[in-house]
Amino acid sequence: MVAYIRAELGVDVDEATRLRQEYWQRYGATLLGMMRHHGTDPHHFLWHTHRFPDLKRMLVFERGLRAMLRKLPGRKIVFSNAPLHYSEAVLEAVGIRHCFNTLYSVERLRFQPKPAAGGFRYLLRRERLQAAACIMVEDSLANLQTAKRLGMRTVWISRSTRQPSWIDQRLVSVRELLRTLGRFPASEYLSRPATAAVKSRHRS
Repeated sequence: MVAYIRAELGVDVDEATRLRQEYWQRYGATLLGMMRHHGTDPHHFLWHTHRFPDLKRMLVFERGLRAMLRKLPGRKIVFSNAPLHYSEAVLEAVGIRHCFNTLYSVERLRFQPKPAAGGFRYLLRRERLQAAACIMVEDSLANLQTAKRLGMRTVWISRSTRQPSWIDQRLVSVRELLRTLGRFPASEYLSRPATAAVKSRHRS
């Protein structure tokens, strides 16, 4: 992504790195900063910054994940800030694409990435869901804060020993979801590939 910013804006690596971090912190995604401040074509940006020939070797995922997802009741939706081609490639590489009912990539969300509330509301409308019937499973507190404000229940995947009071459940591993089902009856699960599936050495 830094290489893309350097090429598009004609800046050095330090400035490109600074812009990437600033836009990600300010808007939740570097893409939004590039669109708002530099008129970047989002499709061009997403295609060129999410090409990883060695993607499968970059992924680190938890064993037993597919079996857990198969047993997890309710509708399961991937809610990702990444583009469709990348999100699908990650899920396919891990072998869990079929475990999810649908996938909302940043294009499908009309380039309203998390933690902005617009993307959440768009997904809820499209799927005809009530926020109170949904559980957001994430490793990002910023994204979970938006979910909580909208009325969703929240599951934070983290090894932190501290838990914000507004988090409904903290789990060290997403595989622990099954044992917490009693707390969240009749729910739809929203997650992003990096939480539900893998950790990759990449951030949008």
